[in-house]
Amino acid sequence: MNRREDAAVDDEAVFTELVEDHRRELQVHCYRMVGSFDEAQDLVQETFLRAWRGRHGFQGASTFRAWLYRIATNACLDFLARHPRPALPSRPPQTEDPGTDFPSPVAVPWLQPYPDRLLEGIAPRDAEPDAAVVAKETIELAFLAAIQYLTPRQRAVLILRDILAWPAGETAALLQTSVASVNSGLQRARLTMRIRLPERRLEWAASSTTAERAVLKRYMDALERADDEAVAGVLREDARAGHQGGAGGHGGTDPVWYRGRETIVKAWAPILHGADAPALRLVPTRANRQPAVATYICAPGASAYSAFALSVLRIEGGAVAEVATFGTRLFPAFDLPATL
Repeated sequence: MNRREDAAVDDEAVFTELVEDHRRELQVHCYRMVGSFDEAQDLVQETFLRAWRGRHGFQGASTFRAWLYRIATNACLDFLARHPRPALPSRPPQTEDPGTDFPSPVAVPWLQPYPDRLLEGIAPRDAEPDAAVVAKETIELAFLAAIQYLTPRQRAVLILRDILAWPAGETAALLQTSVASVNSGLQRARLTMRIRLPERRLEWAASSTTAERAVLKRYMDALERADDEAVAGVLREDARAGHQGGAGGHGGTDPVWYRGRETIVKAWAPILHGADAPALRLVPTRANRQPAVATYICAPGASAYSAFALSVLRIEGGAVAEVATFGTRLFPAFDLPATL
């Protein structure tokens, strides 16, 4: 235990400063565990409260960071035990492709996007490897959707062992189980992830930001001009697109997922060309280390553009391969205004 950590045991100001150093990475950890940005924020607060109440239990046997991760993991496991998730479908709901056998973000009702701006500034601390904390392949929506198919304890094992590189012994101690049980759980978790993650997934990370921006600009321009041909031109032939229930900020609708360029263009036609079709304005942003756009609509006769939806894109081979659309609830987290 260093002097700062020693002082934190009895000095609330020092303690607060110390835990705040780890807020962003702990929120990412909780986000992976529960899949919800909102719930992850609450769980970080719960972690800090538990840490302050149990501060005298920190004896310096591990780093302060590792101690906080233990508390955060248990807070998430306790939360998931009190609020069990409903069973997930084996394929996207209302999909145009019944053969789809890996999860789409919209098939996970509680999954929310994560603002890239909150992933910045997570730097290595205590000489422990932090690069994987925000690595693209462990924060993108496809990974987050797949990991929700694991049991909570399997999820914890996979995150601690494969992302945070914790030794099996420390992971077992945190989960109050045996090393053999941890190793067995990790094998089962890896098998499930191999089944649930789409093929060629690691190739996505090779896309350059410059190339992604060019495709994103074409996508935004095509939608703002309501140009079906241009929309089709920026989509892969096998593209997938869908939205969570309540896209546009309103609840009560079921998730919908479409597959295939022609199907998507046809599905989007009413909002682009309908009799009361609004004007669209798209604002670029980023979520989960992926390009994203905030969509605003201006109804005929209206004087302003209102927030409508947030879409996270997967770009592959110079075209849009997937569009996952969410409602407007997290616009403030992305520093997006309600109106333009």
